[in-house]
Amino acid sequence: MSDPSPTRLSPWRPLRHHTYRALWIATLASNIGTWLQSVGASWLMTSLTQSAVMVALVQAATSLPMFVFSLPAGALADVIDRRRLLLVTQGWMLFAAVGLSALTAAGLMTPWLLLLFTALLGLGAAFNQPAQQATIPELVPREDLPAAVALGSIGFNIARAAGPAIGGLIVATAGAQANFLLNAASFLGVLVVLYRWKRPAETSALPAERFLGAMRTGVRYVRHSPEVLAVIVRGSVFVLCASSLWALLPVVAREQGQGPAGYGLLLAALGIGAVSAAMVLPRLTRRGSTDLIVGVSNLIFAGATLALGLVDSFWLLFAAMLLAGGAWLSLLSSLNVAIQMLVPSWVRGRALSVYMLFIFGGLSFGSALWGAAADRLGVSTSLVISAAGMVLGLLGTLGIHLRSGEGLNLAPSRQWPAPRIQELETEKGPVLVSVQYRIDPERAAEFTAAMSDLRRIRLRGGAMQWGLFEDSSEPGLYTEMFLVSSWMEHLRQHERITVADEEVRLRVGSFHLGPEPPAVQHLIAERVRGRNGT
Repeated sequence: MSDPSPTRLSPWRPLRHHTYRALWIATLASNIGTWLQSVGASWLMTSLTQSAVMVALVQAATSLPMFVFSLPAGALADVIDRRRLLLVTQGWMLFAAVGLSALTAAGLMTPWLLLLFTALLGLGAAFNQPAQQATIPELVPREDLPAAVALGSIGFNIARAAGPAIGGLIVATAGAQANFLLNAASFLGVLVVLYRWKRPAETSALPAERFLGAMRTGVRYVRHSPEVLAVIVRGSVFVLCASSLWALLPVVAREQGQGPAGYGLLLAALGIGAVSAAMVLPRLTRRGSTDLIVGVSNLIFAGATLALGLVDSFWLLFAAMLLAGGAWLSLLSSLNVAIQMLVPSWVRGRALSVYMLFIFGGLSFGSALWGAAADRLGVSTSLVISAAGMVLGLLGTLGIHLRSGEGLNLAPSRQWPAPRIQELETEKGPVLVSVQYRIDPERAAEFTAAMSDLRRIRLRGGAMQWGLFEDSSEPGLYTEMFLVSSWMEHLRQHERITVADEEVRLRVGSFHLGPEPPAVQHLIAERVRGRNGT
């Protein structure tokens, strides 16, 4: 395409980067294996029990670990080597899939044992996903990032189109254990690519963050990032109701007498629709805003869910699943790109993990909810209610606007100088930082408005508390104060500043009057002992 804007690039452009291309191909094969696993597990459960709740719990067992372990997984993705973490998670899933296949072949599988091994595979995926998503910007330049995310979705949905149809045929001819064994083999290609990838060493003058502190920092960053919160709210509200389609699709296929092959074809339709949408998504992005794409996709998916609950014709359901797949891809890919473009590299894994916490939490609890509703109210009624819920959720969140992240320069600034102070113990603290500004009182309203943007930067970069104070005896004399947990954490604040953050800081500094810059003080807490020594 002639327009060089990142969101308008062809989704195939990132394949020119060798490591990304190799990993994309290996991941495509692994995703096909994942769909073989999904079809095998869902259909095996329908043969082990007649309970709609147990069938729906297969989806819940897959996504629940993503909800429970998202935060620690995101922290690990940011504080340890992502390549090594990915090698461990891929190996974990390989051995879990082998164990599942062996127990099924031996005739020892039970409904609860199937859920256990499904959850073990979900656990590996939970620790794999944040690191894998955060790795994408390391493999392609920033201008190719939206296309790379879209291409990842294309690969996933090519697998969704091919995997279920193949999986249904394999279940029908060789049994679910064959699906599970092929899934195990599919992890080998990813392991080889990761083993051969020479990841550049990250440069930092500071030691790595501690695990629990890194989790707190990630949550704090998201809490004080309205643009990221908007993505999370819009996505989680949609997924809570949309999970009904994924959870109850095998039940609908069984009730209509389609068999595993028919169920696989319906899943294939979802994948074909998603791949088709991914091919035109860059053009849609050029013509419409992220808000518009997400809103229209929400309505289309709701309509497809309604059709699943009311339509008896297999081929009409097939057409509805084509639309549902395209809507699902367009909505979640747009949200994923927004997250990737809105956060800097130092916290990307954690921000993605918080996003996944809500998305997979919605899938997990939604799947269990709609399975229970289907047992009590019936499958058709539950799907109609969930479709209505998607429409109401869209109407309720229309005022929460989505930002694409274009134009933000999230590269490290390196312009915020480290404080000149005597050598201190790195964990000494807390640290109270004060910055004094002298401004024109007539510009006070402009100044405080600019400070609100700086406040968010301080808080999401590591500050625990922040305040702005005006001298009661001298109008125009303001003191900004923020509290950081330790001296080391304050040094990390300096490393975390991006070019976009620095622009905000310079805009605030432009209000300051006088030849000297604003005066900065660093006050280090001292422990004061009482007379009794405490």
